[in-house]
Amino acid sequence: MTTQLDAATEGLDSTGSRATRVLGVLAIFGLAALALFGLVLSPPDASQGEVVRILYVHVPSATFAYIGCFLTTIGSAMFLWRGSSWWELVAYASAEIATVFTAIVLVTGMIWGRPTWGVYWVWDARLTSTSMLLLLLLGYLAVRRLPADHDVRTKRAAIIGLLLVPNVIIVRQSVQWWRTLHQKPTLLANGVGAKIEGLMLFSLFVGFIAIGLVFAWLLIHRFRLAWLEDQLDDAGLDAAIAERRAEGDVS
Repeated sequence: MTTQLDAATEGLDSTGSRATRVLGVLAIFGLAALALFGLVLSPPDASQGEVVRILYVHVPSATFAYIGCFLTTIGSAMFLWRGSSWWELVAYASAEIATVFTAIVLVTGMIWGRPTWGVYWVWDARLTSTSMLLLLLLGYLAVRRLPADHDVRTKRAAIIGLLLVPNVIIVRQSVQWWRTLHQKPTLLANGVGAKIEGLMLFSLFVGFIAIGLVFAWLLIHRFRLAWLEDQLDDAGLDAAIAERRAEGDVS
């Protein structure tokens, strides 16, 4: 059994590579630049004051949480259509990263809401739909990790993954469809023009770059780890079957 496990992971003692190390360094520099522009160089907002700085993390995190959900839905659809294990692992890795970013969105939103609305939480349409998105992601991950047959749990998880994009659309459009406390889109007001400009707008773009680099770095590593986990599971199953057959031959 040990031999088969070693063969499955031969030459793979890390999920890192030269490319991911470069990406990681860029992500660190991006986060440093975000801290500099977001906390030091950018001015406070005329109406929100210093609390506007939370948006430099909140808005990019929400965007990349949506991207992670889209990747999970696409990967799930491709897996159910063609049975591609590669796409299934993309969906799985994306769901984990999207879960982390959605949690960051909720936490930063609550921190922003306390001085703005006077409370950390209200059952606002945007907040409620985002919470439902987080629960759906957690449900996907829970089903994906059930102690059941691999094919059964991956197919059931993929079906849940198909529901993520419709939920993202509801989250994204909630401020347009219902009366909410949540402000309208930060970059566009009624579809035309920017609501923030100058150094504040540049700081937000730095946030998108920094958070995007972190998202990409995490996604690549999580995908590689998921692939290694699958290889170990397959090798362990093959070894167990071979051992059982050997016991039968001896008897």
